[in-house]
Amino acid sequence: MDAETLKAQVRACTLCADQFAETQTAHAPRPVPWFRPSARLLIAGQAPGMRVHESGVPFDDRSGDRLRDWLGLSRAEFYDKDRVAIVPMAFCFPGYDAKGSDLPPPPRCAETWRATVMAQLPSIATTIIIGRYAQAWHLGREAARAGVTETVRNWRDHAPETFVLPHPSWRNNAFLRRNPWFEAELLPVLKARIREIV
Repeated sequence: MDAETLKAQVRACTLCADQFAETQTAHAPRPVPWFRPSARLLIAGQAPGMRVHESGVPFDDRSGDRLRDWLGLSRAEFYDKDRVAIVPMAFCFPGYDAKGSDLPPPPRCAETWRATVMAQLPSIATTIIIGRYAQAWHLGREAARAGVTETVRNWRDHAPETFVLPHPSWRNNAFLRRNPWFEAELLPVLKARIREIV
């Protein structure tokens, strides 16, 4: 199967329709596949948020602005599918819980699609892992048990092929304040690696 056929199948997926209908947002599935086989950089996140659900463009929000800054990529470079693949653990916005927080990515999405999509990405040189669900899939359950902060702190163990990042949300401003080494030490190495491959 070629990548375009696979993307069409992902876009047509409605496996989680009943589950999404029962969330606070009661929304229909809208998978957002964003990859081509030539991509050299993989961004492996959690799941799209509401704004991405509405726009159909991954990281189309302030978190995306911060992530692009962390990577040292312009908006045009970031959205160049020939160079950057954005493959979250779930392709659809999972909805909000009763408190208005994002629900976790439904496991059935990764179970159904992830291995097949990853097989379409033979040229990946570096993977950016965002969040514990992506961390567990890419680095194993043991790494996920260590936690995102601990794994980010030990970033040299995985670089330059893999970088684990905190979510670029405003919710992680406290992480950035508590861990100045992230911006002082990790980000310059990450940006240099991105320049090499993208």
